[in-house]
Parts: sequence; structure tokens; C-alpha cells
Amino acid sequence: MGAKTDTPDARVAQIAASQHGVLTRRQLEASGLGSKAITIRVRKRQLLRVHQGIYALGAFPVSHRQRWMAAVLACGEGAVLSHHSAAALWELLRPIKGPIHVSIPTTSGRISRSGIHLHRVPSLSPSSLPIRGGRGQGITTHRHRIPVTTIQRTIDDLDGTVAPYLLRRAKRQAELKRVRLKGAEGTRARSDLEEDFYALLVHSHQRIPSPETNVKIGRWEVDFLWREQNVVVETDSFTYHQGSVAFEDDHARELDLRQQGFTVLRFTDLQIEGEPDRVVADVVRALSA
Repeated sequence: MGAKTDTPDARVAQIAASQHGVLTRRQLEASGLGSKAITIRVRKRQLLRVHQGIYALGAFPVSHRQRWMAAVLACGEGAVLSHHSAAALWELLRPIKGPIHVSIPTTSGRISRSGIHLHRVPSLSPSSLPIRGGRGQGITTHRHRIPVTTIQRTIDDLDGTVAPYLLRRAKRQAELKRVRLKGAEGTRARSDLEEDFYALLVHSHQRIPSPETNVKIGRWEVDFLWREQNVVVETDSFTYHQGSVAFEDDHARELDLRQQGFTVLRFTDLQIEGEPDRVVADVVRALSA
């Protein structure tokens, strides 16, 4: 019974199952499929050529992970998913359309492939640093069986290659995963958020009077205050408001301020970054009331 299932196609299916449905030509040949057998299966669409020397077993792509795995395999030994693509695999950022970012441990030898943004990084060589888990301080690891840069290395690669707000978002998501990032000590992500909101007001086409910042009203300190209009704005990052104590403090502050006659607006980091026009319109409406 065992011999009947130990066929080239069975071995191919087993390898594909461990690699999100994609294989290298070398793996096909090692499974017992020669060039003619591979060609026949391509013609029958049992195999689909994805990149040079890379094939999908059946449909492609069926998922982001399949595309990522195919791109890494296409770039050879030592290749890892990196930059924005790695951030998407780690769920630090959302996947985006466009080339998949892959880093390889060399400065030469491979040419760019269609649909792949290739980064040549000699420091990824196994001799430079050991492979460690995503929460460690190494350079490469695996996630969902896909070779990938660690979270720390992914954050480092994002710095200067994505918009600043995306870098901040990735860092916040890393912190929510309880990853201790290098250089994070002493940083004030909440202040960054307040600066983003203030910059939004300054660069708005609306004529918005400058607010007072970090003002004490009774026992509470508020982020922004328009004293004449009795309007308060609080800026929230989930990272700094996920505990039950912070949650209760926020609502107690808001109740006290409303009872003193203040209009309280609360904006999250995602709203400030992703819906700036709506945020500005809400502030203008409150100041005009």
C-alpha cells in the first residue's frame, strides 16, 4: 500500500503542502519528475510556472503567503522576505500591491526578477548572525514556514523606505506583539501623535486658530484646548490606552470635562493618519458651534 502512494506526484504534493503550494524545479526533479514530465504537467496546467524555475501546484496565487513563498524561492538559497513584504507577513502593516521585497545575502550574482524588488544585503549571510525567532535580535527567521527578516530587522529596513506614519504604525504593532525594539526606550509615541495632529491643523486649508497644548483643566491634563470655544481634543493611540485603568481614566476625564461645559473630541492615530480631512472637518464644526 505504501509503495503505491510513493510516486513522484505524491512526493511533489507533499513538498508543495509544506511550501504554500509552490516548488522549485530542483525539487520537482528530486521528486522524480524529469524535464518531459514537468513539461507535460505544465501543458495540462497541473503545474503553473510562476517565476523562472518556480512552479505552483494548481492555481496561483491563492494567497499572499503563496506569492511571498514563491518570490523567496525564486531568489535562491539564503533569500528572505523583507521590508514592507516582511512587515505584512508579521502583520505590522497591510499588504500592498506591487513588487515583493526579498533580501539576499550577497552583492552580486542574481539579477532582478519580474514582480520582485531585490535587496542585496551581505549582512544576511549565515556567518554574520545566528538565525533567531521573530522576537529576538537576530536578522532572519521563519514565519508560517516562510524565510523572513526578524521583526527588529524588518523595522530597521522600513526606516527611510516607507512613509513616516507607516513606520510608526509598524512600530506600534510590534509593541502590541510585546517586541522590545532597539532604540525604543525613551521615545514618546504619544507626543509624536500630538505633533501629527498639530501639523494637520497647521497645514489645513481651513482657518483654524492655534490651540493651547497639554493644558491642565482641574485634575486632568488635555492634549489640545480652544479655551474661548470650550473645545478639547484628545489624541489616542491604542498602544497607550489598552489597559482597563487607562480606559476608565479616559471616560472619567471626558465626563468631568463635559459637565464643565467643554465639547470633547477624541481622535485615534488611525483616524489622524488615514482620515485627515474628516478629522479637520470635525474640529471646524466644533469650533463653529
